[in-house]
Amino acid sequence: MSPTHWHQPSVYSAAMKDFEFACPRCRGALTAVSPAAYHCAADGLTFTCEAGIWRFLLPERAAHFAQFMQEYETVRQAEGWGGPTADYYRALPVVTTGDHREIWHIRARSYQALQAQVVEPMVKARARPLRILDIGAGNGWLAYRLAQAGHQVAAVDLLTNTTDGLGARLFYEVAFTAVQAEFDHLPFAPAQADLLIFNGAFHYAARYEVSLQEGLRVLRADGRVIIMDSPVYRDGGSGRQMVQERQQQFQEAYGFGGNALPHENYLTFERLVQLAESVGMQWHMIRPAYGWRWALRPWLARLRRRREPATFLLIVGQTQNDEI
Repeated sequence: MSPTHWHQPSVYSAAMKDFEFACPRCRGALTAVSPAAYHCAADGLTFTCEAGIWRFLLPERAAHFAQFMQEYETVRQAEGWGGPTADYYRALPVVTTGDHREIWHIRARSYQALQAQVVEPMVKARARPLRILDIGAGNGWLAYRLAQAGHQVAAVDLLTNTTDGLGARLFYEVAFTAVQAEFDHLPFAPAQADLLIFNGAFHYAARYEVSLQEGLRVLRADGRVIIMDSPVYRDGGSGRQMVQERQQQFQEAYGFGGNALPHENYLTFERLVQLAESVGMQWHMIRPAYGWRWALRPWLARLRRRREPATFLLIVGQTQNDEI
């Protein structure tokens, strides 16, 4: 790859000056032992920054996720995710060609709604940039966009490859904090984020209540949780059918069902009500404008006697009854 096509941010991602890390096991304070390492005395664990990515995935959890990560990367590589140059990554979520342009169209509209209806009003209300956690960040496109706008951003994901994982940070000329960690063991001290975004990833949680509680732990009292680009159904039966269809497709194409780990896979409006009551939150639903073709999908499904197609919403959660 030509040096003109990529930029190497600082080898140590912005870290303690933007975010206060904590041990993902005990949630206790960490001691800096070098510019690229922090130590937890209580658990005897040392967490390091390698290739610009802070490695906070606990050893036992790395083993837990190993098969899932291998299968996920196999599918993503086979489906042709990623691009050849920095220009591709820096343009995301705008994609006009290729097999995934319809998916990126949805993400682009979700991003527009996020900026206009959540981020910009919060910035105006706080009169400062935001501290944001991008959970399930993938290649870091959203973290990059938000960092470009001047926010302090940490991109959190399990994958670290340079095509579809946090290693793609090399393509961006604006740095953000890259952190390998899982939803339920976030390596951040409490009450520091203004905004926590589950970026096309919430449906991978094993149990939504646990992941939300962990997210709320690191969120300020007046912060917001965003569930973005996760499938929502009115009828849970349609969600279960979707899961069965996907597992069958994966089994036929790759020899595995893509279910190495249990996760909830989808949301329903009933489940969202349950979650709000369980963790003490309230939801505000934003419906991005995906276009008339997208709006026709439920009608066409009924005419063809097919299952209900997924709806994608920007779901905004808060614990305080206040305006953004």
